[in-house]
This record gives sequence, structure tokens and C-alpha cells, in this order.
Amino acid sequence: MQISQNWRMKAQRYALVGEKCPNCAHYIFPPRDVCPACEAEAKTLFQFSGKGEVYSFTTITDAPAGFEEQAPYVLAIIKLDEGPMVTAQITDLEGDIEIGMRVEMVTRKLRTEGAQGMIVYGYKFRPELQKH
Repeated sequence: MQISQNWRMKAQRYALVGEKCPNCAHYIFPPRDVCPACEAEAKTLFQFSGKGEVYSFTTITDAPAGFEEQAPYVLAIIKLDEGPMVTAQITDLEGDIEIGMRVEMVTRKLRTEGAQGMIVYGYKFRPELQKH
């Protein structure tokens, strides 16, 4: 990934910034500029809560290039509270993962581009911390 591309995707990757359609109020992630629900122009930025639940998951044991050092790891489809689904790695697991488990977004290192290259950060999810 080039530095310029990483910079353009910073809000999306670090803070789950997507869009909300001003026409039909559909939440969109990742940003698309055109609403997939009503096809109207959708350029209204929206900050997602970063909270959701595990919709589906799998454990990756044979990781693709650049992710070998992280294997094995859990990759999940997360249904955000606002509706969109995102694919993300699950981190900080202390037990088993379950469908329906509440999770929250955290910003973490995704990979390093080469031995001395740029460190790429982005969103992952962890089990939701209980508030006391």
C-alpha cells in the first residue's frame, strides 16, 4: 500500500468513519458516495460507534503474505450496531469466540510494509469491555 492511499483511508481505518445517506438514512461502510439502498448521492460523513456483534467467524491458520506472524488468528464478520457489516480480525480473546458476542473496535497494528517499511494501523475488534 502506498503512503498516499493509507493517508486517504485514515478516518475509515482508525475511526470507522463511513457515510449516512441524507435521502433514506441508510448507514454506509466503507464510504461509497452513492447509497446502495436508494442510489442517491451519499457524502454525509458518519462516525460509527465501533460497537457490534460477531455475525460469523473463522480461524486463519495459513495466513496470507504479510500476516504470517499473526497466525493463527480469528477473522470475523461484525454486524455494527448501526447495521453495516465489516470484516475484521478479533484480538484480545481470553476464551472462546461465539456468534452474537458483543465486540468493540480498537486501533491496532495491521502489518509492516517490508522489514523497515511503514507500519500500517487499522481497526480490529475485541470482546466488549464490561462497564462497572
